[in-house]
Amino acid sequence: MATMKAIQISQIGAPSMLVLSKHIPKPTLPLAAGHILVKNSFAGVNFIDTYHRSGLYKVPLPYTPGRQVIASIEATGLVEAVGENVTTFKVGDSVAHLSPSCYAEYSTVSAGYAVHLPSEISLEAGASLLLQGLTAMALSRIAHKVQPGEFALVYAAAGGTGQMLVQICKNIGAIVIGITSSAEKAQLAKTAGADHVITYSTEDIHARVMEITNGQGVHVVFDGVGKSSFDTSLACVRKLGSMLSFGNASGKVDPIDIMKLGPKQVRLMRPSLFQLVSTEEEFQSLAKELIDLVKNKKIYDLVDCPLAHTDLESGSTTGKLILRI
Repeated sequence: MATMKAIQISQIGAPSMLVLSKHIPKPTLPLAAGHILVKNSFAGVNFIDTYHRSGLYKVPLPYTPGRQVIASIEATGLVEAVGENVTTFKVGDSVAHLSPSCYAEYSTVSAGYAVHLPSEISLEAGASLLLQGLTAMALSRIAHKVQPGEFALVYAAAGGTGQMLVQICKNIGAIVIGITSSAEKAQLAKTAGADHVITYSTEDIHARVMEITNGQGVHVVFDGVGKSSFDTSLACVRKLGSMLSFGNASGKVDPIDIMKLGPKQVRLMRPSLFQLVSTEEEFQSLAKELIDLVKNKKIYDLVDCPLAHTDLESGSTTGKLILRI
């Protein structure tokens, strides 16, 4: 039996639970109809991977990040085989994809959840694209349709999703307020296009937001931080505004009293990418718009997967983390 290398988790816990195995069975041929086999070159590292590893989101064990959770993480590579009824890809094509088991040398991918990478976009660059880029697109165009002139508050504005949100909202014509932890990260947010940046380690977020918006608050908050930022985020929303709590970087948000939404008639949403983008057609439409949004990536070898998770959860990173397969 042919084997491949992949990261596996045998028990939940710290990043050290991520173990490189070189004896995982390689996907077998023939492929199911409508699928392609991709030899991965790079895989994106996302917070959802840390949620699976830590046990915040339950997965069956042993577990390769992505397996059993279709389209949870992304990778890039070259097509090695195609199944029946696949007409859009051929062997040797360079692709980015969302699929099971991307922390692995090979992935079996539904062709509808893969996209061609043009020659000017490298496999390395493409690996920072799909999951966070699609998240940013879906949040700003579906969950809350950002309008020109609106104030948009973006947490972790120097991170992968944050920088994409800043760019997309700015391109729409919104006034973007980014939140970062340091002056260095603030500069990255400004470079991405943020009109204002709040450094939460030295500034009061709510006070600065009220100052910038003349006491009105923002039209929308994009909060991927979760527990530690929820109350502040809610306070920053203006009357009839939207609060999108889409992540748990600081932990799961505590249950809230729905009456808190009453005074300002706030629209509260816990958006999920694959509820907002639920068809292959929607995926293809959004994915093809993201090619030129790749920025600020950091490269790790696959053997250093535990280090990548440690760095991501520490908040010390900027841009997108990528694993070299």
